[in-house]
Amino acid sequence: MLHSSLLNETVQLAIDDRVLILNSAADPFVLEAAQRLSAGELILAEDNIASLLQLNKSIGADASRPSPIMKVNTIIPPSVGADLSRPSPIYRPPALEREPARAQLRVSHVPFHEYTLHEASATIDVAIMNMLYQPSNAWMIYGLQVAAYALKPGGRLYVVGAKDRGVLSMAKRMQSLFGNLDTLVISKGQRVVCSSVENNETRHSPTNQFPALLPTAFAGGKLDEGTRLLLEALEVHATDIALDIGCGAGYIGLHIAHLASKGHVTMVDTSLATVDAARHVVEQSDMTNVQVLASDGTQAVKAQRFDLVVTNPPFHLGGIHTTGIAERFIREAAQVLRPRGRFYLVANRFLKYEPTLRACFHSIEEVGGNTRYKVLRATNPIIHEKKEEYGV
Repeated sequence: MLHSSLLNETVQLAIDDRVLILNSAADPFVLEAAQRLSAGELILAEDNIASLLQLNKSIGADASRPSPIMKVNTIIPPSVGADLSRPSPIYRPPALEREPARAQLRVSHVPFHEYTLHEASATIDVAIMNMLYQPSNAWMIYGLQVAAYALKPGGRLYVVGAKDRGVLSMAKRMQSLFGNLDTLVISKGQRVVCSSVENNETRHSPTNQFPALLPTAFAGGKLDEGTRLLLEALEVHATDIALDIGCGAGYIGLHIAHLASKGHVTMVDTSLATVDAARHVVEQSDMTNVQVLASDGTQAVKAQRFDLVVTNPPFHLGGIHTTGIAERFIREAAQVLRPRGRFYLVANRFLKYEPTLRACFHSIEEVGGNTRYKVLRATNPIIHEKKEEYGV
């Protein structure tokens, strides 16, 4: 990827630097940084647990062959679920017999939206942010504030981004915040810009901007049109055991919980900030038949079975249009549904999810919508027939 190669060309690291990755764990450059930091520390201020788990797999793969990354002595927890949304000691694998101890790279994680609550200021040598992986301008601005809080005097912030993603505006903000800016490289609409901390004037703890990072679909506490249509079409039974995949701020799950008064609702999302927001909404509601888990898709609940699964899936990833997220949710919904379970999905009309639905379910019908959105219901998951065929 071009942005990663630009970072490779421009980011300067010493082997013992403390490097902060600002909600950009999915960037391939993170692995390059890990290899350069043979005696340093890599701190992942990350919101997306799917990115964390993928990075963990990549580090594990690299650790199986001789390279500087073998010296990693802490990794991201392999499990998913509620624990990943709270700061906790990073899992340490059992020590292996090896040559006498030498300086080692340390890798740790803290939720992006909670960095300043748990980490000391002025302790970071280099901070790096890729604008591609930030969901909105609010996340980018917050990332700059975290960098200003975290960097030592003389520390450097590198930001990579495209002109159409607002890198020029980001450069102006960096100039204003740090008092300096260097444009290190420009290539095919992408550029890397860098600011350094010259004194302690920018040293402050940013206020907890958690509300500003919430999904904009629920701005002001109002439901977006697609969610409203989904709620109108939902058939919920009092005893339903339900799952909301990609729960956002939690309004769909709470709606189901009110109707499934003798049942239970699990809400999952890959964003740690979103999980915290949904938990807050649940606490305020006083509902006792709801839980919220951080999860990469359905990974945290894949051993459970549900009567009802719902989703209002995103169709952008890192600013790029994709149907892959929803298609994955469809396949995973079929796997966790009971044989007579129901799956509901709301989507823009131009998104063609029907082929994937037909591959996973026997029955599909449109049960709501308007000229912009469609609400689809799928039943009789095919996955159960395959399990019976093979005696599972």
